[in-house]
Amino acid sequence: MAVVRLGVIGCGVIGRQHLKVAQKCSSLQVVAVADLREEVARETAKEFGIPRAYGSAEALLDDAEVEAVVLAFPTAGRAQVALQAFAGGKHVLVEKPVAMNADEVRQMIAAKGNLVAGCCSSRHRFLPSAQVIKEALESGLLGDLRLIRIRAIRPAEGPPETPPPAWRLRRDLNGGGILMDWGCYDLDYLQGLLDWRWRPTWVLAQMWTVPSPFLPHVAPGSDAETHVVALLRDEEGLTVAYERGEYMPTASDDVWEIIGERGSLRFKMVPDRGKVIVFYEAKTEQGVTPKVFWQGDESWEIAHAGPLTDFAAAILERRPPKTSLEQALIVQQITDAIYASAMAGKPMALDWEG
Repeated sequence: MAVVRLGVIGCGVIGRQHLKVAQKCSSLQVVAVADLREEVARETAKEFGIPRAYGSAEALLDDAEVEAVVLAFPTAGRAQVALQAFAGGKHVLVEKPVAMNADEVRQMIAAKGNLVAGCCSSRHRFLPSAQVIKEALESGLLGDLRLIRIRAIRPAEGPPETPPPAWRLRRDLNGGGILMDWGCYDLDYLQGLLDWRWRPTWVLAQMWTVPSPFLPHVAPGSDAETHVVALLRDEEGLTVAYERGEYMPTASDDVWEIIGERGSLRFKMVPDRGKVIVFYEAKTEQGVTPKVFWQGDESWEIAHAGPLTDFAAAILERRPPKTSLEQALIVQQITDAIYASAMAGKPMALDWEG
């Protein structure tokens, strides 16, 4: 059986998650890992039985046996490493968010040539429920779509036992905060449900940083948003009302609602045991009738395994991965517009020609 020889750059939490997935994937063989903390790279290689460990991305990219790489380190500098990988003829899977901004994504697209390249923002589209929802929309179950409501709020808990990583809420290291960290999942999932055809023409957004009572909960120097609200609309009138927040002084909430002329679907994006999709059907005589449309158990293991196993298959089958760089660019363009509107304090138009 054909095997892709893989290198993983970044041996932190998400890098180790990729290594666990690779161990169970018969079409992958991890031949090298790298981390700026070379001792961590060596320890990781020993733990997972990987033959070589390096103290830099450049050293791993010089390894001729490595055919493909996973970039599992903070966003700043990731595009530069991707460009180096493409120059060396290596396929690339980029962790989410895909880059600091859309211009970096365009540079990667221009450099990749015929190599396979994708982004891990696709994770939640590997869940069975995502396919159920997509098929329901394609069948016309809801009629013409009018509004999609996305609200995912996590309240603050007690102070963390270990200091949070500095990059999570640093604009210079991650390009932003919660919108970069989780918004890429939301927008990728949304575009996947709509078959990547949705192009909002304007956005109005607002953002806030961490509430003052919870400043001790985040790393010093954190300057990025922990709460974002955005209203987006396309030329046909389909509107998305979006809100995501963490460290919130409010109750938890996690719900998607897709509302059409003939009914609506209500569900969670993230995996869960006993996950339920509810269909609210509009009937002339009875009004609105709710019923369970789908129910099942989903695990984070499915979400975490999806991007890497699909990446390996895409290389062997010579096809695009679940979320290609071209699709990731769409997500990043919308993300950049949300940031621009929030900073300007006014609606912003999106230019889909550029």
